Amino acid sequence: MKRTLVIGDVHGGLRALEQVLQRAGVNENDLLIFLGDYVDGWSQSPQVLDFLIALHTTHNCIFIRGNHDELLLQWLLESNKDFDETLWFKHGGEATVNAYKNVTPETKKLHIAFLESLQNYYIDDQNRLFVHAGFTNMNGVKDEYFPKMFYWERTLWETALALDENMPTDNLLYPKRFTLYTEIFIGHTPVSRIGKTVPVQKANVINVDTGAAFKGPLTVMDADSKSYWQSDFLPDLYPGEKGRN
Repeated sequence: MKRTLVIGDVHGGLRALEQVLQRAGVNENDLLIFLGDYVDGWSQSPQVLDFLIALHTTHNCIFIRGNHDELLLQWLLESNKDFDETLWFKHGGEATVNAYKNVTPETKKLHIAFLESLQNYYIDDQNRLFVHAGFTNMNGVKDEYFPKMFYWERTLWETALALDENMPTDNLLYPKRFTLYTEIFIGHTPVSRIGKTVPVQKANVINVDTGAAFKGPLTVMDADSKSYWQSDFLPDLYPGEKGRN
């Protein structure tokens, strides 16, 4: 049976990615939707991209753009004179730069092509939205004026966390953004910020970023059944490394 599997933020943790895909029993019939942030944090960002490029040749994959993926692309292109490496380094970029010291120019070109091909969002035939961070336009993603919000904004998740769970959806105060899609799957803001290491649903927003960049595991969720599988915690898979901690 075909499954729709949603994969949270990887952040350079290839060992976790390989482990959790195996635990989920991923096969060629599954649709794999990756929510972005494949890089920055642990030491295997280039290898993660190599793995995903190869995976796409054998499996049905959708790759969403994350903010860290866009930062890496800017660095690889060396075209943005205002790009602030110092700030990027504070958020996991230093491990990525160090890892790319051993990457050939030919491989870098393949990675640039992959990063440029990433999608800002995906909507399936059940009107489920898959996006890295969120969106701001009250009419939905197709009317978003600021595309960077797809991989940078946090108000969608913050609003979901603050929303009164007893408020009916037809209440005039109910956030319109939540009524546009049957479900909204996101990453970007780790649930470890609210003390969790498993996926969290608030309203119809489901956050699958379980903190793999920091001290948590990487998660794969079945979008239909809401079953999920997790890797070991990333510090256990990368002893001696700090990730984004």
